[in-house]
Amino acid sequence: MNLPAHLRYASTHEWIQVNEGQVTTGITDFAQEALGDLVHVTLPTVGTQVTAGQPIGVLESVKTASDIHAPVSGTVIEVNPLLEDEPEVVNESPYERGWLYRIQPDAPVAQDALMDAAGYQASVG
Repeated sequence: MNLPAHLRYASTHEWIQVNEGQVTTGITDFAQEALGDLVHVTLPTVGTQVTAGQPIGVLESVKTASDIHAPVSGTVIEVNPLLEDEPEVVNESPYERGWLYRIQPDAPVAQDALMDAAGYQASVG
């Protein structure tokens, strides 16, 4: 399983990267593999206020559908336009081209509240 060390991870299988105060979010390699081939991604709209831990979108695969959760509270400022027509990019590149959305957090992100790669690895076995 690919788990970049520079990211932080939520127990709901999302990852975050903080860059200049903004939070880019996607799903982990473990999550995309468990879901299987994605066929549709429903993301929040730009401007949506999100609350940490709450469902804000859905990933649909040939096997199942799974909620996407907000890892931090804030406002959605961008969604990945590539995923509307090519949801499989999440399977192919979950940490780079397959990011889901960006949030402007309400407060500085407490990255210590999320797991590092070793902690996430331990949580999924």
